[in-house]
This record gives sequence, structure tokens and C-alpha cells, in this order.
Amino acid sequence: MRAWLLLLCILTAQAQDYPSRPIRLILPQQPGSATDVLARLVAVKLGDTLGQPLVIENRIGAGGLLGAEAAAKAPPDGYTLLVGATAWITVAPHTYKTMPYDPLADFLPVSLFAVSQNLLAVNPSLPATSVKELVALMKAKPGELNMASAGVASSSHLAGLLLTSLADVRATHVPYKGAGASVLAVVSGEAQWTFTPMQGPLPHVRSGKLRALAVGGATRSPALPDVPTVAESGIPEYFSGTWYGLMAPKGTPPAIVERLNAATVKTMAVPEMREQIANQGADARTTTPPEFARFVRDEYERMAKVVKLAGLVPE
Repeated sequence: MRAWLLLLCILTAQAQDYPSRPIRLILPQQPGSATDVLARLVAVKLGDTLGQPLVIENRIGAGGLLGAEAAAKAPPDGYTLLVGATAWITVAPHTYKTMPYDPLADFLPVSLFAVSQNLLAVNPSLPATSVKELVALMKAKPGELNMASAGVASSSHLAGLLLTSLADVRATHVPYKGAGASVLAVVSGEAQWTFTPMQGPLPHVRSGKLRALAVGGATRSPALPDVPTVAESGIPEYFSGTWYGLMAPKGTPPAIVERLNAATVKTMAVPEMREQIANQGADARTTTPPEFARFVRDEYERMAKVVKLAGLVPE
């Protein structure tokens, strides 16, 4: 009993002084990826709000599982956080037979910081200027068009599989090491199309190196208001998007979680920050910890249905 009280006192004191040193922010993707771009924007400003820098550690491998596992096993003292995202929190549990962590039990959701549309983009040399034309091309050449993704079971892989499944067409999946590499593959013509978080292909669309055909959300994106949704383009059942948020290891003191949440909400409310996020094709969004927890559970259940519909078999 005394030991427990002593530990409680230590944790309370730590929470009151938090943060007193730099915070490690584990990002389970490589530098330059769609998630990395957004996370670095947020980390700089969030560090200013907290008074201590957030140092991003790109821990890559196994579709994000290695980085998420490292965060789950880190000391729950608030000095190691995870960039939670669709791929390794709500998709991976349904695409891997075994998991090195429990995404619903091993993390404490702090807050969302952004949500993003997935963007369907093709190489401009491809004779397709709409979803209907791309689908027709794949029907005429089954399996001949290469679909680039950020890796097996990534959000871009799932977004592409969902499209081909609902349209009843075939493409050859070519997984790359991250979103950046997959987007460049389409720019170079090595692959013909990709369906990936918008912040990756958006600069290439704006420069004319890629052609945007559709977004995967329920509404058009303010970043590309002239680009229709897939649902508008003839596949009404289609929906795909990505989310990004801060998570802490299970056992992190509630006072620290609340401190991080308040700092995130304050940071994302700054007009300059919201504009920077919008320029990347995403929308700034924050939640309370309980709201984020409910959001994750809902997404977990939704992605289970999407994975089944896409025909992705756990490996």
C-alpha cells in the first residue's frame, strides 16, 4: 500500500512539472511520407505550445507495426508519444493474423489533429480523365495497369482495393516503401495510378505531373474543389479517408493526457496552423480524449467491414 501511494505521489509530481524535457514522437513511416509531412508541421507548433520540443523518430517497418509496438512498450510518462493513424491503428488489426500490440487497449487517445481525403491520381499519359474512364480501361486491360501503394495493408492499398472491388475490375498491386515512393512511381510512369492520402500527390497534381480523378471522402476537398468524389463518379458506395492523432502508452497519467490534449487543441486552433494543414490537402480537427477513443473504436469497426469488402485476406 505504501509503495502504491509513493508511486502515485511520484506520478502526480511528474504530471505537475510536465513537460520538463523534450518529448519523443514516434512516427511509423519514413521521412517525407504523407503522415510525416503533417506530423512535422504539428510537432513544431505543439512543441512551442508545450514549451519543450517534440522530436520525431521515424521508426519504419511492417506497415507501421514496429513503430507502434515501440510506442506501446515505452514508459507511460508522457515523454514518448505515437502518431496514431489509420494504417497501424484501425486497418492492421484486420489485415494481420497476429499483432504485437492491441491498438484499442495499449494506447490512450489524446486528440485527433487532422483528417485527410484519399486522392485517386493517375499518370497524365494514361488515357483516363475520370473514374469511369479508368474503370473502363481496367476492364479492357484486366491486370495490366499497375496500382502503386505505400505498402501491403497501407491505407492506399486498401483504398485501391476497395475501388477495384466495387468496380469489379483488376489491377496489379505494386507496393512501395511508403507513400512518397509510390507517388513518385506514378509520376515517372512506373505505375499508372494510386489512391493515397492527398498531401502526397497534391503538389504533383498542382504542377501537372499527376492528374487527379477523384477524392475518396463524402464531400469534395477544398484543396481541389473541381475534383469530384468517387461516389459522384458512379460508385456511390465508395468511401475512404485517413486520420491522424496523438496517442500515449497505456498507463500515462490522466493529468498528462489532459495537458497534451489542451496543448493540441490550442495549437490546432491557430489560423496559421489550420491554413498550413489545409495547404497539405487535410483538415485540422481536434477532439477530447473520450471523443477520440470513440472515434477510434468506430473506425476500427468500419475498417473491419471495408477490409472484408475489399477482399484483403489477413496474413
